[in-house]
Amino acid sequence: MPPYTKTTDLRQTFIDYFRDLDHKIYPSAPLIPTNDPSLLFTVAGMVQFKDALIGVETPEVARAASCQLCMRAGGKHNDLENVGYTARHHTLFEMLGNFSFGDYFKEEAINWAWKFVIDYLHLDPERIWITVHTSDDEAREIWIKKIGIREKRVVGHEANFWEMGETGPCGPNSEIFYDQGPTVEGGPPGSKDEDGDRFLEFWNLVFPQFDRQPDGELQPLANPGIDTGLGLERTAALMQNVTNNYGIDIFKQLVSQISRIIGAQVAESASHRVIADHIRSSAFLVADGVLPSNEGRGYVLRRIIRRALRHGYKLGIEGAFFSSLTKPLVECMGETYTILVEKQQIIQTALQEEEEKFSETLRNGMALLQREVQSLTTSTLSGDVAFKLYDTYGFPVDLTEDFAREIGITVDNQRFEELMELQRTRARSASAFDTNTADKLRFDSSVEFIGYDPLGCSSVILALYSKDLDALEFLNEGDFGVLVVDKTCFYGEAGGQVGDTGEFVMDSAVFRVEDTIRMDRQFLHKGKVVQGGFKCGDTVNGQVDARRRQDITRNHTGTHLLHAALKMVLGDEVQQRGSLVAPDRLRFDFSHKQPLKPAEIEELERLVNEHIALNSLVNSQLLPFDDAKELGAVALFGEKYGDIVRVLETGNGFSLELCGGTHTSRTGEIGCFRIIAQEGIAAGVRRIEAVTGRKAAERFMEDGRLLRQLSDTLQVSSQDLGARVQALIEDNKRLQKASKQIAKQQDTGLGRDLAKSAKKINGIAVVAAEIQGDSNTLMSLYDDVVSRLPEHIVLLAMIHDGKIQLVCGVSKKLTAEYQANKLLQSVAEQVGARGGGRAEMARAGGGDNIAALPQALASIEKLIKNP
Repeated sequence: MPPYTKTTDLRQTFIDYFRDLDHKIYPSAPLIPTNDPSLLFTVAGMVQFKDALIGVETPEVARAASCQLCMRAGGKHNDLENVGYTARHHTLFEMLGNFSFGDYFKEEAINWAWKFVIDYLHLDPERIWITVHTSDDEAREIWIKKIGIREKRVVGHEANFWEMGETGPCGPNSEIFYDQGPTVEGGPPGSKDEDGDRFLEFWNLVFPQFDRQPDGELQPLANPGIDTGLGLERTAALMQNVTNNYGIDIFKQLVSQISRIIGAQVAESASHRVIADHIRSSAFLVADGVLPSNEGRGYVLRRIIRRALRHGYKLGIEGAFFSSLTKPLVECMGETYTILVEKQQIIQTALQEEEEKFSETLRNGMALLQREVQSLTTSTLSGDVAFKLYDTYGFPVDLTEDFAREIGITVDNQRFEELMELQRTRARSASAFDTNTADKLRFDSSVEFIGYDPLGCSSVILALYSKDLDALEFLNEGDFGVLVVDKTCFYGEAGGQVGDTGEFVMDSAVFRVEDTIRMDRQFLHKGKVVQGGFKCGDTVNGQVDARRRQDITRNHTGTHLLHAALKMVLGDEVQQRGSLVAPDRLRFDFSHKQPLKPAEIEELERLVNEHIALNSLVNSQLLPFDDAKELGAVALFGEKYGDIVRVLETGNGFSLELCGGTHTSRTGEIGCFRIIAQEGIAAGVRRIEAVTGRKAAERFMEDGRLLRQLSDTLQVSSQDLGARVQALIEDNKRLQKASKQIAKQQDTGLGRDLAKSAKKINGIAVVAAEIQGDSNTLMSLYDDVVSRLPEHIVLLAMIHDGKIQLVCGVSKKLTAEYQANKLLQSVAEQVGARGGGRAEMARAGGGDNIAALPQALASIEKLIKNP
């Protein structure tokens, strides 16, 4: 039996082991991938290294290792329905991994994995089994001949092959299993019982060594890589001698807290495990900026939270409980993942609000579900019920399926899907992110960017490409294409800042740069040859559009001041969610639930303009990343940072951020700052648009011009304009009120006249007439007429905006023989109107056959005479 090892110690042992083997240690990347829009969440340790592993990005190191938080609860990587019911599945788990980018390969990877398993984990080598791909003789030979695994315990598996897609990098993989003993059900790999838990797969070694061609041919990669994944929770279970991941130390603390909340001796169940798992994934998602919503990642989070709440309901927990688990989670994982400590209050508040929102509908929805189940005559729950639970009570369908599975029934998903057609469109957009399929270039050299200060420089052309990125020898006059140079003063689009424009010139040749983007370690200058021609090796002079760059820098420095002001006005919980820095405006997305109040907008503008007026220096310095974080520098949303980062201080410490963009040298160069719009763009996310410099001055001049025009029109000074407009509004209200009173008096007279005009048919007072006005007039007159006629049938029609509206009423005493809804239906059909109602009163609208209206009104008499 291996010695007991805490999960935190196991994590650190792995990291230290590979650090000693010259691997650079990387922190866990965000759960929201920054380099792969096809993924909903980070699903494996290799995600942050994907571009380096598949060869589209030059890696900054040859060896790397990490402990990566992974999320599998949405899109094609979804373990949600299994969580709580198996020993191994989680929505969130930690994956330890080591990676090679063209450095070492199979022999080293296998040897190092074996040494760690035997010398550091102290697992029994006689209980270890290995799987390899059936074609991977090299890996098989290493395991048998060099490691010494008995041949019968090295099993060939056809499924042991990894690939990113139908084409591109791929290769075999080798898995390491551990026999947990006969007390656990299951057979060894390759047997008919291999799906049991006895033989636990805990480490997967992937060998990307081929490039699959469109015709299926596997061509060897020049620099094959290594990508391994060691499941932390699974390995901790082995080290702590438990056969269920939920029995390890970090889960036991959460399960114990759940039991304390219940306040009774309730045996640990699937519900305990579901809640313990879901508090982890929910907390880390909120910490990474995801909030519950009805689309995308926010909807996945909402499903997870509501599934946990349903299991709390099942355990008999009354009142809010889920958010209170944030504290024990921070206690057991906060030391390793300090973001939990930093965001603890934000996490707890977000979970509590979602819990409060769902608690009432949970009780009502569960009551409905239990009633429907009790009345079932089959083993299938109607899709209509599942849809009602979703649409009315906010039950995700997997929550309903979860309940159904527990009691041995199924849900009619086909019917549910039919009823969910519109919602399915939204769900598809949430789980199928657009993928950029454009080929990427790889470069052997890095561009030297010198454009923070000089806006012109001399460069050598290293490569030329067509607009489709095909390599070229020449670009001639009229050609659209791409220039790659050894050094540049053009800023490549990054961090929300757009790329520079300008020109490259040489003798009589001119290349107009229309955009600058980044790819691998180079900048691509996209544009058109407007004169002459260019070839590789030419020396050219680059000149950035200075006026445009100046506008961009004003907006970028203004963005930093706005970010700091938002934190001051709204609180430190404000987090950046995106940005755009363009020459004509800046756009800033941030976490906040309510629209900004006018006073808050004024305070933001005041703070930013105050720091502009101070004209303080904008300072930048290069620091190690950890030192910058210690200083309190804010790392921006979605950005990847290297070991050395650029720290930008604005406003004498008012703003301190990591930023590689271009900025003004002093805040006064911004000129002025003006917010022009705000809107909500997602649940809990607001967007501000603002202008600076020339554009802000133009806006102030436009506002001044408008004020002068209004002052001239109303013949008051600008200082008295507000009072004058308010007086006009009050006058307008009084006039509208007087107009309504006059109309009401007129309606009263018309109602009296209509009642007097009633015909007697079968002893019933019958009114059928067309009137003028709007919907309010129609109903007001109807109420007046029927109040004057004790026994009546009244049919009124009105044409408004080209459409016919109808209302029909029948005295209660007469409804046994005449029903308003039936009478109205007959009349409405004649004019193309639709509607309905009760026996005493019914309404219809939308009729477009105006010519048929007189005859339709007259037909009511015949209907009454011949009921």
